[in-house]
Amino acid sequence: MTLKIFSPAKINLFLHVTGRRPDGYHNIISLMCCIGLYDIISIGFKGKKISVSCNIPGIPCDERNLAFLAARCFYENLGKNNGLNISIEKHIPVGSGLGGGSSNAASVLLFLNNYYQEPFSQKDLMLMGLSIGADIPFHIFKKPGIATGIGGKLKAFERLDRFWVVLIYPGFSVSTEMIYKNLDLGLTICKKKVKKFLLNKQVFNPEKHLCNDLEIVAVSKYPEISEAKKALLIYGAKGALMSGSGSAVFGLFDDFNKAEGARRAVLKKYKWNVYLTDMLI
Repeated sequence: MTLKIFSPAKINLFLHVTGRRPDGYHNIISLMCCIGLYDIISIGFKGKKISVSCNIPGIPCDERNLAFLAARCFYENLGKNNGLNISIEKHIPVGSGLGGGSSNAASVLLFLNNYYQEPFSQKDLMLMGLSIGADIPFHIFKKPGIATGIGGKLKAFERLDRFWVVLIYPGFSVSTEMIYKNLDLGLTICKKKVKKFLLNKQVFNPEKHLCNDLEIVAVSKYPEISEAKKALLIYGAKGALMSGSGSAVFGLFDDFNKAEGARRAVLKKYKWNVYLTDMLI
């Protein structure tokens, strides 16, 4: 028997980098939200080993794959040595800042915990996820939240209206490691905006609060990111931002027809992949 699960992408509505840690990671404050763009994961229990396959060439299907690591971590903590077949049908662009790999890993952890009748708490699963990747705890948290530390500390955020999301993937991947390596903490721009927003406990407003400290680095390397933002704003977005470390850019719309019009206009003018979805809140 093969079971299917849906693994959602995420966007960062703001991302402020507060400093570099001795272990090489960076501390952040980020408001994150899942969106309705999904990878589809099929899971079976044949064989004695963990195996991963993927429909996209070049995706590592060995111990470099986060879903593989998640399954192995779960079984190690469970004290079992079961076989598991994981097949990933990718729809979330790779290297886009949309957290596809992290979501895959979280989805595997959540599925296995449910399958084995919840031997672990959400906190346990989040700690397992954090040992594999910084964004995985958010996908286990499964609701809009403010992430701090390296991403493992999460607090639910309820002052968020639902927007339609037009998402542009410009056709290339961006290395998260490269972006952080080239980040000048003296040039980060989000500190005052994020601090004021959190202190005043405001409802999120895309015209005021969208901000990403990593964008300045990414745009300097890939001008198409700036061009994608401008296109979304021209076609009516309330605000536009690069997600995570890039390369994907999203625009937020309060009206479906405006969002659909923007999607069509961008598709007509540019050779980019364009998606229309909504926020999962």
